[in-house]
This record gives sequence, structure tokens and C-alpha cells, in this order.
Amino acid sequence: MSTLKGACIIGQSGGPTSVINASAYGCIKTALENENVTAVYGALNGIKGVLDDNLIDMSKEDPTELSYMKYTPSSALGSCRYKLKDASVDDTDYKRILEIFKKYNVRYFFYNGGNDSMDTCNKISKFMLENGYECRVMGIPKTIDNDLAGTDHCPGFASAAKYIATSMMEIYHDARVYDTGMITVVEIMGRNAGWLTASAALASAKGAGPDLIYCPENDFDMDTFIAKVKEIYAANGKCIVAVSEGIHDKNGKYISEYGNDLSNAKDGFGHAQLGGLASYLAGVLKKETDAKVRGIELSLLQRCAAHSASQTDIEESFNAGKTAVEKATEGITDKMVGFVRSYDENGNYVCNYELFELTVVANTEKKIPAEWFNETKDGLTEEFVKYALPLIQGETQLPKEDSLPRFVKLKKVKATV
Repeated sequence: MSTLKGACIIGQSGGPTSVINASAYGCIKTALENENVTAVYGALNGIKGVLDDNLIDMSKEDPTELSYMKYTPSSALGSCRYKLKDASVDDTDYKRILEIFKKYNVRYFFYNGGNDSMDTCNKISKFMLENGYECRVMGIPKTIDNDLAGTDHCPGFASAAKYIATSMMEIYHDARVYDTGMITVVEIMGRNAGWLTASAALASAKGAGPDLIYCPENDFDMDTFIAKVKEIYAANGKCIVAVSEGIHDKNGKYISEYGNDLSNAKDGFGHAQLGGLASYLAGVLKKETDAKVRGIELSLLQRCAAHSASQTDIEESFNAGKTAVEKATEGITDKMVGFVRSYDENGNYVCNYELFELTVVANTEKKIPAEWFNETKDGLTEEFVKYALPLIQGETQLPKEDSLPRFVKLKKVKATV
């Protein structure tokens, strides 16, 4: 494929993570240094920033300041949850995107997000191709849910998993301070895939984790759950439970719906808003056991805990953004950068960067393998621990001022032509 010179746009979408900016920085830094990229623009609030012509010029940022992105949580460029309709139904947005691309001579588009973001990439790529506009589109993965198809794991998952495992170990010790009994229920993010909740098993592997772990891959039975908790509490005077926010009964109804109607609220992609599960289950257990019961919802803390991020996750995330630019400028398009696991001659974990078809990744969810659950479906096997443990290694090199994090402060200079 011939050399293509032009500007690039990088946007972020969906729920943020503690390392999504590391990916964006890998993309931005590499693009600024590439001779085939004539300008580097950031789309504020994802694809909506493109539609609204709300772009910033990344070359106007101080390089040193920009480098702080690598250790800054959340989405420095802003995010969105905006679903593009199929072009065959309504191509209004696509025509607007093409108009903006032509205005700024955008020949490279990088979108940093999860399942829905890869769907956006795929749709834009196909529309540009069908309309004869040469633009190379690359998806840069991100999701703490770890549910993107193809890739061994997703940027953001390892850092959230490390935070969850660490928090579970801390909760374990706190719950054993008094000589009175206590039951603790910890609610962890995960709508349809339980990778994050499963990471609590890392704490259990170290002897300080939950007694029971419930993920949405398996149907949840309330009676069995209550009986299990009662049995453990009677034997130990303590019981800790980790539950995915998306656990459901055999009919597919979210358990969180039993206690509230939050799930009636939908986002732009039709996803139900979940929450309140720990509180609900704590109430059920209180009534059934009359024990002291505490419900804990980690909520946003698990996806923005940059202070306990995995340095392995940070470096892999940066390299995902870097690889996206390198492959696009080499002539490749309509792909997502993904991770393939291997091991060196000493048995050490190695991450390899490969490209996956967007049509395969978009809107496809990867679940925990059934054989990684124990027989009673309330815990994980050693196979999960072996999978996750290498990913959480390394302490973050987060810069600090006065013992507090030093996060990026972008000037956000409006792009002009």
C-alpha cells in the first residue's frame, strides 16, 4: 500500500480506566514523531467531539506535561456513550464525520475503547471505504471488564484486578478485628462477564480473600447462596462474599433488580444501570442470620485507582497505542490491537502485540472459561490465578508532588486549519 500522509484523530470512549490515558499517550507520542502524520488531534468526548468539530491540537501541549498522561486515570480527552446507527438506516453522522475528516485532512483515526467503541471503529472504517475516502482506522482496546474477543486480556483489567485483590485482602483483615461475628458482601463491576470479580480469587490464593465468589457466567440461586453463607458463618463466625453486579437468576433477571429499579435506566447503548446489589444482599442476609452484615460497593474506585495500578498494565497499554499508529502508517486498517500471551525459556510471561479483525471484536463478549470455576460455581480454580497473576505485576511509577499524585493538566488548544 502506498504511503499515506495526513492528520490523525485520537478519541476515547466508554467507561474510563486507570490506564486508558497510557494508551492515548502511546498513540499521541508515536503519531507526533511519525513523518507520515501531519497533525495530531484529540477528539473531546469521543466521537461526539468529531461530530461537533470539538478537536484539540495535541502538538500545542508541552511534551513533559503530556507525559503525565501515562499515569493519569480516567479519560483525559473526555469520553462518551454515543451509538452510531447503521449507515444503511441513517448515514447523517457518517456524512458529518467524513466532512470533518476532509476539513482537517484526517487520514488516520484511532479510537480507544471497549466493545461498543470497536463497533464504532468498524462502522466508520466501512463507510470511508464505501465512499472512496482513504482513511486508516485502528481500534485501541480498553476495558476493565476484560471481555473483548480475541485478545488474551484488555488494557485496564490488570490494574482494576490488582486494586480489587488488594482491597479484598485489606477487607479480610479489617473484618477480623473484633471477636464478634460479621458477614461482608463486596459488589464488584461486571455486567455479563465476571473477570473483575474473579480477581478476588487472587486474594484468596494469598490466604486473605473471600469465601464465596459469584460471577454472571453462572446462574445465581438465592436459596443456595443463603445456605452457603449460613454454613460458613456458623463454622467461622465470619464470611466474606464477592459478587459481580451483573449476577442473575436462572431466568436472566438481575439480582440487583430484586431490590431496586435502577436497571430500568438505560445508557446510549441500551445497557441497564446496575448497582445496589451489595446493599440488597446484605439486607437479605441480615434478615436470615441476624448477624452483623456489611455491604460494600467498590463502584468507580476500581476503575480509577491509579495509585495501585499494575506497571505491566501501564506499559502494555502504552504499547497498544504505539502499535496502533505504527501499523496504521505501515498501511494496515480496520483492525484492533490485541495481546497474545507467550512464555520465554524461563517460563516468564511475555506479551505480544497482534492485530484482530474489528468485525470479530465488535459487540462480542469474552466470558470466563467454564472450567475455571469450581464445581459449585462459587469460586475459581488455580487456572484463573495462573492467568491473572502475571498481569498485575510491577508497582506504578506514578509521579507525585507533596506526596500526592501529579496528574496531567492539558491546555486543550482548539484545532484550526
